[in-house]
Amino acid sequence: MTRRLAIVWNPSKTDRDALAEGLRAALSDTAAPEVSWWETTEDDPGRDATAQAIAWNPDLVVVAGGDGTVRAVAEHLAGIDSSVELAIVPLGTGNLLARNLDIPLNDLPAAFTRALTGQPRSVDMGWVDVELADGHERHGFVVMVGFGIDAHMIAETNDDLKDKAGWLAYVESLGRALSASDIVPFHITADDQPARDEEGHTLLIANCGTLQGGFTLLPDADPSDGELDYLLLSAEGIGQWAGTLKTMLWDNGLKRLIGNSDETTSTDTVTHARARKLEVTLPEPHPFEVDGEQIGDTHAFTVTVQPAALHIR
Repeated sequence: MTRRLAIVWNPSKTDRDALAEGLRAALSDTAAPEVSWWETTEDDPGRDATAQAIAWNPDLVVVAGGDGTVRAVAEHLAGIDSSVELAIVPLGTGNLLARNLDIPLNDLPAAFTRALTGQPRSVDMGWVDVELADGHERHGFVVMVGFGIDAHMIAETNDDLKDKAGWLAYVESLGRALSASDIVPFHITADDQPARDEEGHTLLIANCGTLQGGFTLLPDADPSDGELDYLLLSAEGIGQWAGTLKTMLWDNGLKRLIGNSDETTSTDTVTHARARKLEVTLPEPHPFEVDGEQIGDTHAFTVTVQPAALHIR
């Protein structure tokens, strides 16, 4: 039973009264826990608020916000190796971790009901050490990081359109992202394997595989398996892109579902693999994204996984 509930919430996504009403509806006839409210700000997307919430000694932390707020809260909990359970009330455009964990979207009472009654699941945390123009940065992530089409698409997306159209705004920017994503050579080391040279326009390293609109990009990605899945795309021209889409949508999508198969298909332009650690160097900086946020251009980064770092209801 949850006796002390700390809610870390993003006021730019909703107001406190709406959250409180959703919580009351979820409680119904259940005894109400003691609740504390911790508001994020532009300067603090959630880390400091979470630290204050943890100091209050709650049984459960609920993060109410979008992907950036969820990542900030999860990053702090994993960073201090906290055993406090986490729940998510998704309020953003992508809500990627919530989608991958089947947490109710656009329904505050249902999300709070899941938070109060759900069973905790151990979820891995990814960490990326990235070299940017201003120096070294370290970020946690719960969904995916990488460079290429995804990062360009995020950079090209119109924020006003995103507020109006939600995840469909990313589709509008896809054409510009494709034209900006050229094949580049890079150096990659996976776990203790020998380093190798690769080339492609997109490299995504994922803890979860489902994106906006329910599209599963990395079908083998499991946020609780202690590993990261990565995808390298290198298609050029209409013919190769047609083959790539066929591989992603049919071979690794519908065909797997219909045939109840666990086998993932790789081709000359689509490479799937798994690792616990990846080191990548690029000949020149490229836009880099962390859980849907473009953080700058990088020429080198290292990605690792922290198994069972979070306990999410």
